[in-house]
Amino acid sequence: MVENQIRPWEVFDERVLSVIRETPREDFVPPAFRKLAYADINIPLGKGEVMMTPKVEGRMLQALSVEPTDRVLEVGTGSGYVTALLAKLGKYVFSVEIHPEFKLSAEEKLAAHGLANITLEVGDAARGWRRHAPYDVIAITGSLPILPQAFRESLAIGGRLFAILGEAPVMEATLVTREGADAWLEEGLFETFLPPLINAPRPRRFLF
Repeated sequence: MVENQIRPWEVFDERVLSVIRETPREDFVPPAFRKLAYADINIPLGKGEVMMTPKVEGRMLQALSVEPTDRVLEVGTGSGYVTALLAKLGKYVFSVEIHPEFKLSAEEKLAAHGLANITLEVGDAARGWRRHAPYDVIAITGSLPILPQAFRESLAIGGRLFAILGEAPVMEATLVTREGADAWLEEGLFETFLPPLINAPRPRRFLF
């Protein structure tokens, strides 16, 4: 999977490739999709939620440049797979999931893999999650039509945020880096598609 899907998408970071190799994705997907664990599809999790494709997960992790000292916020625990990868790359992960049953399922899977540097919480983080801020890394695993300012303000100086922004059919994977108290650099990475977070804020539309 790494050689066939991840590397061709220009993922060359060896730390990222290593944690992907050592973390069996099939342990985290719903049982009915185990044989498709490494397929280039958005595996459905139920309740309208999906997993990112493996190549998008790889690109996201590479863009975030997670360091062993980083405190990480993940918005959307989902299956717990990306949570596991972030926990292996960073120091500590706070992951927020709106569906209680997803949180419980992910908890079991992460415990089975011996990962203890994670706090899973149930909540609605579509507009931000300041509870444990500042964060060195923020990974948002559902799309957002617009990025709430609360996320930008929750980054530490030098912190990085990955989000897929926009509305279908035009969405762009975006990296936001906080360069100063009131300075953020925003970089478009690639076009893709992902269902929006539940309760994601939408831009104001003016009627004429």
